[in-house]
Parts: sequence; structure tokens; C-alpha cells
Amino acid sequence: MLEISSAALQRIVADAAVDPTRERCGILFGGDDRIVDASLCANVAADPTRTFEIDPVALFAALRAERAGGATIVGYWHSHPSGDVRPSATDAAMAVPDGKIWLIVSGVTVGMWRAGNQPGAVRFDAIPYQVGEVM
Repeated sequence: MLEISSAALQRIVADAAVDPTRERCGILFGGDDRIVDASLCANVAADPTRTFEIDPVALFAALRAERAGGATIVGYWHSHPSGDVRPSATDAAMAVPDGKIWLIVSGVTVGMWRAGNQPGAVRFDAIPYQVGEVM
């Protein structure tokens, strides 16, 4: 069972509500079976009403910090204006089968997924989760 801190989840839901017509996005930090924090990143996609692309400057900064002993990147989050928290065909096309967590939010509904391998495609497996005060 994956656990996400209530503070991280509240930050994600609040940011997604800023403009529910556009996909919002960010990075998830934590460790084995837990998400302790979430960053809010600019969506630099050509059409943010239909897809997301985490600002590469923010992503590379998080990767550099992780390599230097900082917070571990466990996945990514984004919002879906459509109301569906399942990964879209576009999500599957851009995903890397690296086992990272994908948190998708629409309104106050949240889905958690893990990007895994399937011959010829990226498959997302649903992850059960609970909200807590992860430290």
C-alpha cells in the first residue's frame, strides 16, 4: 500500500484547481511505498489543455539535487481537465516503463499508477494508496 502525505496531496489538489481547464504538473518525492512531498512545476507543453510536459529546468534541477543526496524522485503528477484520472493514450505514448509513480488528479479525485512494461507498450498498473502524515 502506497502512502502519500496529506500535505503533498493537498498541495497537488490545490494547484490543479488553479486552472482546471489546463493540465498542471509536478514531481513526486519520497521512498519505498511513500510520497512525502510534491513540487509544482510549469507545464511547458505546446497545448497544456490536452497534455503536460514538466519544465525541463525544474526536472533537471530535481535530478541534480537527487544525485547530490537530496530528495528521491519517485514519480510525477499531473491533472486531467477531462475528469478521468486514468492514464490517457497520450500519457501511455509519452511514458517510460521505469516503474515511477504517476499520480493523476481531476478535481478532488485522485488515481495512482505505476508505469510498467508490456510488450510493445507502456502499461499502467493501479496502485492502492492511503493518505497519512508520512515523514
